[in-house]
Amino acid sequence: MGQTAHVSALLWTAAGSLAAWWWLLLCQGFFWRTDVRLPPRRDPEAWPSVCVVVPARDEAAVLPAALPSLLAQDYPGRAEVFLVDDGSRDGTGELARGLARRHGGLPLTVDSPGEPPAGWTGKLWAVRHGIGLARARAPEYLLLTDADIAHAPDSLRQLVAAARTGGYDVVSQMARLRVASRWERLVVPAFVYFFAQLYPFRRIGKVRAGGKATRTAAAAGGCVLLRAETAERARIPDAIRHAVIDDVALARAVKRAGGRVWLGLADRVESVRPYPRLGDLWRMVARSAYAQLRHSPVLLAGTVAGLVLVYLVPPAAVVAGLAAGDAAAAAVGAAAWLVMTGTYVPMLRYYRQPLRLAPLLPFTAFLYLLMTVDSAVRHHRGRGAAWKGRTYARPEALPEEG
Repeated sequence: MGQTAHVSALLWTAAGSLAAWWWLLLCQGFFWRTDVRLPPRRDPEAWPSVCVVVPARDEAAVLPAALPSLLAQDYPGRAEVFLVDDGSRDGTGELARGLARRHGGLPLTVDSPGEPPAGWTGKLWAVRHGIGLARARAPEYLLLTDADIAHAPDSLRQLVAAARTGGYDVVSQMARLRVASRWERLVVPAFVYFFAQLYPFRRIGKVRAGGKATRTAAAAGGCVLLRAETAERARIPDAIRHAVIDDVALARAVKRAGGRVWLGLADRVESVRPYPRLGDLWRMVARSAYAQLRHSPVLLAGTVAGLVLVYLVPPAAVVAGLAAGDAAAAAVGAAAWLVMTGTYVPMLRYYRQPLRLAPLLPFTAFLYLLMTVDSAVRHHRGRGAAWKGRTYARPEALPEEG
């Protein structure tokens, strides 16, 4: 009787996982598809002016592969680049000036805002300073991009054309991340896959009947074209000054201000930052995972339970079902695993990775589960969202604006 109840519980758990996968497959904005690229666009009659803002802290290792691509933008209108050196100790600012002298191209201004005051993350304090410098040029658009992002020569042109054609206040592309080492192949495509599952790209840019935008909001911080007027109306970056996950916070602020946001995958915008070891990837995820859960133990528990049910139960049901002689549980678990594998294939193709990695998604999800738990542990030990020598407190612990 006990074994029958155990087998029955296993079958019901596997069935719950399969039901969750059918819901994700059909009802979560088709998150698993990778065909959301820059929307239809046409060249405007007059090209608006653009200022590119690049926050940079200790980026000397990646700047030579990224900054020249910005300076070389083939843009018909007026454009210039502002690199904000956020207290670098590796000569980032001087290197940027040297690259500009060597490569030429768009005008480059390098400046530093000093240390951020309490209540600001370093990146957003640098962005604020860059936007302040840019306002003297009265640009129509701002391109916020990271110091490790390389752009194709027509990237700025295509972003502006898409924004003008579609009437978007934000056009953001998820840069194609570097995938070279064994751990990058295992972890990086899944990072983008999980992000799309949380924020389905199709829902972000969708407009309901009556012209009202959907509530789903997200952007990819490495490449955000933002209408300057909207930035001022939404009080960006002041309104999100403490946000660790600043790209999602930016998109939410824009939508709250009545703006329209588009997010999709990039074809020719790439990150050049390497994450060769598991530890590098672990720190990248763990620094913000608990902030994504709003530092809530309840949300953490729910997330862990959800990851277990959706990603770990299917292979466990196959193994346990075969061991217990429960063919039904094993079959249902295998069906859930198969659906899971199928949804991951498009992302592996986008990253040009072997499809044999698709069935390993449960293992990768388990790594992400551990990273998320570790993020919470770090927070409660006072290390919080640590990045490049800085640790940020949760928003509730920050002082209010005067």
